[in-house]
Amino acid sequence: MKLRIAVLSGDGIGPEIMIQGVAVMDAIAEKFGHEVEYKEAICGAHAIDEVGDPFPEETFRICQEADAVLFASVGDPRFDNDPTAKVRPEQGLLAMRKKLGLFANIRPVQTFPCLIHKSPLRAELVEGADFVCIRELTGGMYFGEKYQDNDKAYDTNYYTRPEIERILKVGFDYARKRHHHLTVVDKANVLASSRLWRQIAKEMEPSYPDVKVDYMFVDNASMRMIAEPTFFDVIVTENTFGDILTDEGSCISGSMGLLPSASIGESTPVFEPVHGSWPQATGLNIANPLAQILSVAMMLEHFGLKEEGQMVREAVDASLDAEVRTPEIQVDGGGKYGTKEVGAWIVEWIRNR
Repeated sequence: MKLRIAVLSGDGIGPEIMIQGVAVMDAIAEKFGHEVEYKEAICGAHAIDEVGDPFPEETFRICQEADAVLFASVGDPRFDNDPTAKVRPEQGLLAMRKKLGLFANIRPVQTFPCLIHKSPLRAELVEGADFVCIRELTGGMYFGEKYQDNDKAYDTNYYTRPEIERILKVGFDYARKRHHHLTVVDKANVLASSRLWRQIAKEMEPSYPDVKVDYMFVDNASMRMIAEPTFFDVIVTENTFGDILTDEGSCISGSMGLLPSASIGESTPVFEPVHGSWPQATGLNIANPLAQILSVAMMLEHFGLKEEGQMVREAVDASLDAEVRTPEIQVDGGGKYGTKEVGAWIVEWIRNR
């Protein structure tokens, strides 16, 4: 297979972990006889510094022409600490999602047996946890009408029926592929937008008689995710709630550095780790590249390359079992490995299969 991949390394640790993701992709391509063409493009703070736009038109064009986008991270403290900044790196991420029509974010949450001790939750709670969060990505407060002055501000949580129906369909379809259990998360006891979500979900439910559907308020869902994560199979929710819940899910696996994601919709799909740019770690060779590498696995599987994706997952598992890990997940007394060393070990494992 020939694949054209847009590479958006972004800010902070992004370029460091992207090098490892691309190296793993190259090793897989060589192993299975695929041809991969990469085109790099700027985004985030890097793009603001160069052209004043966090998602320039040239970057958009490169993404449109690609079969997939491999993305790393955006964000910079210069903008985080300046509430008056009119242009921010994160606006580039939102623009990419909107322009590419990426309305569904797929975030798997799973545990790794050898890392259960790294979770802040008790082992008996997280053992066997394996669920998928599906977050609506181009609507809600992040994109609704906004206003701010010195005395008041608002963000409009705006949704339409077509937006809700298409993301719920993704949720129902994923539940059918997995264990036929869907949890719709909202705040229908308070928010009109959530009541529309619940109304439409109930209208669609009879079309999926093989799927068990739960309806859960977001505050209850956030507690249930910590108290009983094995309850969930597929969660579907709106943009803001999904942003919060998916980050909360990282404590189940023990590190945000282990969680990949996919954003799909009307145009080129994007595959990225769920963590941020961690600017404090830039250049220190301590960032965990596994989420970026597992994003490559998700990308391969998206194109139907299941054997290739499975080999990447097996390589990651093998590195964890061999205690080839970056500092935040290393065992006491374990060897010292950085971003480069972990990536190189996984590439070598693939080449030796």
